[in-house]
Amino acid sequence: MRKLIAGLILGTALASAPISAMAETPKNALIMAFSIDDIITLDPAEIFEFSGAEYSGNTYDRLIGYDIDDVSKIHGVVAESWDISDDGMTYTFKIRDGIKFASGDALTAEDAAFSLRRVIKLDLSPAFILGQFGLTKENVDTQITAPDDHTLVLKVDKPYAPTFVLYCLTAGVGSVIDKKEVMAHEKDGDMGHEWLKTNYAGSGPFELNKWTPNESLSLVANDNYWDGAPAMKRVIIRNVTEAASQQLLLQKGDIDIARNLEADQLAALKGNDDINFQKRAKGTVWYLGLSQKNEYLSNPKVREALKYLVDYNGIADTILAGRGTIHQAFLPDGFLGASNDNPYKLDVDKAKELLKEAGYPDGFSLTMDTRNTTAITAMAQSLQATWAQAGINLEIIPGDGGQTLTKYRARQHDIYIGRWGADYQDPNTNASTFAWNPDNSDDAAAKPLAWRNSWDPKEMTAETEAAILERDTQKRIDMYKDLQKKVMERGPFVVMFQETEIAGVRSNVHNFKLGPSFDDNKYRFVTKD
Repeated sequence: MRKLIAGLILGTALASAPISAMAETPKNALIMAFSIDDIITLDPAEIFEFSGAEYSGNTYDRLIGYDIDDVSKIHGVVAESWDISDDGMTYTFKIRDGIKFASGDALTAEDAAFSLRRVIKLDLSPAFILGQFGLTKENVDTQITAPDDHTLVLKVDKPYAPTFVLYCLTAGVGSVIDKKEVMAHEKDGDMGHEWLKTNYAGSGPFELNKWTPNESLSLVANDNYWDGAPAMKRVIIRNVTEAASQQLLLQKGDIDIARNLEADQLAALKGNDDINFQKRAKGTVWYLGLSQKNEYLSNPKVREALKYLVDYNGIADTILAGRGTIHQAFLPDGFLGASNDNPYKLDVDKAKELLKEAGYPDGFSLTMDTRNTTAITAMAQSLQATWAQAGINLEIIPGDGGQTLTKYRARQHDIYIGRWGADYQDPNTNASTFAWNPDNSDDAAAKPLAWRNSWDPKEMTAETEAAILERDTQKRIDMYKDLQKKVMERGPFVVMFQETEIAGVRSNVHNFKLGPSFDDNKYRFVTKD
């Protein structure tokens, strides 16, 4: 099976011979090759994709943040300090003085309050992060207030574990936008949403210059940034989906950083003195989402069979090649309560027995929506090969990131192969999407991964809600371990790997920061020789 997988890898190892004509990027500009075809919006109230989140993390200030080298250390950003009432129901933030938006407007507590209220009122994909605190369109104007320019008050509906609330505010929905600028572009009561999908209204270290979908994203430095201007005056991200092309550009010096190198490229670049590698374990898992609207996938025996039809070792060793480790629970390693049990392995005979018990001894046909990047395509082809051994005919439907995500979010898939990254550093971030679904109807307000796959986790929804109120750490750990076991056994997910991000960086580039989450990768500190 390993030979089969190796043959399926699409990346081509380019010759490692010296390149005669070496290019050089400008000293004050950072040029990256990165697969950014998943960007569908630039509005922080809507962004819910990997590349879009990285964009917002570098262009917008959030209320609070954390040390990317020690996530237990939460610190102020726009909010320089905060107090929590004795009953745990009111959070009062002191807003930092002296921050200005790109427009020149002063950032005030009302901008912060407006930004949070706007997330709830627009009710787009990431709104559930704040909605968890009992915030609704009807009550948010009274629950989130700005009594003066330097005070923001957030009232929640239950005495949650404080770190749960604070970590949620470190997410992209905690981005502070310029109320005056956004509302100047409001149309038909959309709170400036249509305009902000392709424009910018932040105060971060970088500002938007231009986004051309599926081609490039360019940023310019905010020279008046309150916490110090970046050394790089421009950041240009080229949408390069082919790993082999990224390798060639990196070798030639046409780019400073390659973000999506595959196994062949990493091997070919090893030992090149002009290139360093940066690695960081991410709070991200690779998984399959199995739609419960599909008659075959709604059978629990079929779901179990598919978990025995993944060549976990082969994919990890050959396709991912150091960019992922086998991990079958929904909480990534490093999170409170994460389970490291990996009970499944490739066992075609076991899968055939389960399919026979399910009533499908001769198999059936399914489709899989697959983002057309090298690693995902190679994984899909590996699955196609092993599933065929059990009689399952898998049709791969390729598409760019926006196409596959749009279809997935509309519940129009059979199987979706993708990556899920934590939105914040509390374990509820994944429990509330893999194990929680209070309304499974097509027009539900909350649309977590369980909803996307049309799955009602029944008692797990209440158990997930109880876990965020538990202040005893060990009891909370036990609750999350139990939820992971239940989802692993019953859920419509085949969780396979935890991601390790590897970036190829030219040796004259320093201080590019990879963080534990997909929106923690920072350009602000980069310098070049």
